[in-house]
Amino acid sequence: MKKTLITVGLLLAILVGCATETNQVEGSFHSPKRGSTFVKKEKLVIRREETNIYSQGIDPETGLYIVDNPDSIMVYVNKMRELPEGYAPPDLTEADVLYYAPVGDNRRLMREEAATALEKMFQTADQEGYTLVAVSGYRTYDRQRVIYESNVANNGQAHADRYSAKPGTSEHQTGLAMDVSVQGNDAVLLEQGFGGTDAGMWVKENAHRFGFIVRYPEGKTAITGYSYEPWHLRYVGNEIAEDIYNRGITLEEYFGFHYPGSEEEEN
Repeated sequence: MKKTLITVGLLLAILVGCATETNQVEGSFHSPKRGSTFVKKEKLVIRREETNIYSQGIDPETGLYIVDNPDSIMVYVNKMRELPEGYAPPDLTEADVLYYAPVGDNRRLMREEAATALEKMFQTADQEGYTLVAVSGYRTYDRQRVIYESNVANNGQAHADRYSAKPGTSEHQTGLAMDVSVQGNDAVLLEQGFGGTDAGMWVKENAHRFGFIVRYPEGKTAITGYSYEPWHLRYVGNEIAEDIYNRGITLEEYFGFHYPGSEEEEN
């Protein structure tokens, strides 16, 4: 009888000990399944590995890839890829659209092919009841430097890097980007709220028909490096724009950007 009581006591002690251990690791381990063992959850580490496609090498001063096809419609610039020093697009022109900037302002300029496509998109939008306005197109290297440095001074480095491109890495310098908005609603001018307007939703669902993509879409900050910008359109041509839209991807992903993570890891 005494041996039986001792045995039962030992079993109870073991069970209590197991319960205590389980409570201590709760939230740090996966729930066990039959025949499995505890596996510790590791925090996902996002690695930004940029492809060297269309690159002529690395800038020793900035550590960024220097693109070798700046005049191509498919030129690919971002936080890790810069335009050659002194680059300016060869065929800048004005589209026949409604502008926010005054006559003679560089912000009205785009590459010729992109400007023609912008005209078609604005005309179609108008026919369907949305009056779009072109806000900001081409920017020189020096103009982008002023914008970036001002953002750093006013809002800090982290904020600037999320919302502004460093000089040489801006799509606006390629002449293939245009920030757009809707006429008569300055409250959403270059604001994320534009994406929630009827005009903004039309742009999101129709820009690809004219060769444009929303370059920095919602939920892709960890990939593009920039916050959601529903107003920033980039011309890539109809075929590629259609592909990117249908697949729901970014230009980074289209070119093979490696992102072994998930949307849950976004800041």
